[in-house]
Amino acid sequence: MGDPTGFIKHDRKTPTMRPVPVRILDWKEVYEPFSKDDLQTQASRCMDCGVPFCNSGCPLGNLIPDWNDLVYRDDWEAASERLHATNNFPEFTGRLCPAPCEGSCVLGIHEPPVTIKQIEIEIIERAFAEGWVTPVIPTVSTGKSVAVVGSGPAGLATAQQLTRAGHSVTVFERADRIGGLMRYGIPEFKMEKRFIDRRLEQMQAEGTEFRTGVNVGVDITTDELTEQFDAVVLAMGATQWRDLPIPGREANGIYQAMEFLPPANAVQLGDLESHPFPATGKDVVIIGGGDTGADCLGTAIRHEARSIRQFEIMAQPPQSRADNNPWPKWPLILRTPSAHLEAIEVSGADVRDYAINTLEFVADDNGDVAFLKTVRVESAIVDGRPTFVPIEGTEEDVPAQMVLLAMGFTGPEKSPLLEGLNVDLTDRGNVARDDQYATSQPNVFACGDVGRGQSLIVWAIAEGRACAAAVDARLMGTPTGLPTPVTPTDMPLR
Repeated sequence: MGDPTGFIKHDRKTPTMRPVPVRILDWKEVYEPFSKDDLQTQASRCMDCGVPFCNSGCPLGNLIPDWNDLVYRDDWEAASERLHATNNFPEFTGRLCPAPCEGSCVLGIHEPPVTIKQIEIEIIERAFAEGWVTPVIPTVSTGKSVAVVGSGPAGLATAQQLTRAGHSVTVFERADRIGGLMRYGIPEFKMEKRFIDRRLEQMQAEGTEFRTGVNVGVDITTDELTEQFDAVVLAMGATQWRDLPIPGREANGIYQAMEFLPPANAVQLGDLESHPFPATGKDVVIIGGGDTGADCLGTAIRHEARSIRQFEIMAQPPQSRADNNPWPKWPLILRTPSAHLEAIEVSGADVRDYAINTLEFVADDNGDVAFLKTVRVESAIVDGRPTFVPIEGTEEDVPAQMVLLAMGFTGPEKSPLLEGLNVDLTDRGNVARDDQYATSQPNVFACGDVGRGQSLIVWAIAEGRACAAAVDARLMGTPTGLPTPVTPTDMPLR
């Protein structure tokens, strides 16, 4: 490493966030620019650790110590080459991935880990600014055609790899714009959509074709799809949201997160003048304590909700690793995203409420949700199975004129596409595939969340790259050199 004692001399430092009173007035990303000198200092903290667990902690197998060292040595172009060698879209992962690499950083055993994500972002932004990110035009044409259904990170990674291998690739997206949940599910303040558009320009220049507003299985039949293309890749994600079927669910004002978030992004894109059902002036309850719930929180703050509470049925995570959660496993600890920091400053308190269960939605005379009946719970084992037991005397009525359900996703939506292709499903409802991403139907493949269930962006890209290699090998009869970072069996559920 460039400075083998950097981790001793320097503490972890991350970019400063824009002041809360300023950033909640707009939808721009929350971080201030990070100086080159500070970044190189952070890169110097990467240890000469011998066995870089960050490499295996990242499903993409990112060459993290390599590009940390190159940044420290001021060789940014080479760092960009190392970064792109394993990751098609570092500008996405650097903003949206929770960084399992940092969780497995050797320095993180006793000290705050290396700021891997921030270094990744700065490398790719420098690369675009310097003009190093250019179209990679295929040198041959195989004459083979591939349809990719879904334009999230898995579908885009598959498409870019296959296009570069010389295949004719068409990406189908049922929405009006490319990007999947990155486009309409991730708020602008977490990732501005110009970063998606910038990468799509490169992909179009390489030869990938995008067709939006096409509901495959309806607008184009599955028979037409399999007749027109030599291979089909399913990459539609796991968009079947988890519901909360308790008494009063039919009340007005109860929305799924993915009903609430897309219009907010559509407003920022200029497609809508205003949100059709904003949180403005309302008492809002968000049910679900994950990233999607935090996205709803930041959006409701910018709508100027009157009050917000976020419920999580699980107990509050610890501040540091528990004994049964050792390094280098993913650290199951309390994290406070930018939206929660905003809520703390705006309301004067943390809006997160743990170990609480919603029993009933109660509507007013107009059928609009008015309050929730809740109870505190504790974890227990009943009949050999973990469950949540209500704590007597902790019942509470919580006022709410808007409820947002952000409880995750249960798998791919049942659709004419899956029915028409007649692919086998797993017992969890995901598309079944073998270790080469092949489904039960000839020349139909599946990668990303549609096959593994709700997961992280870094795993979606890794599966997309590996699936592309499998498709290429099937079409050509022999592998042509596309990298295969992971197989489905390599990818443990978090």
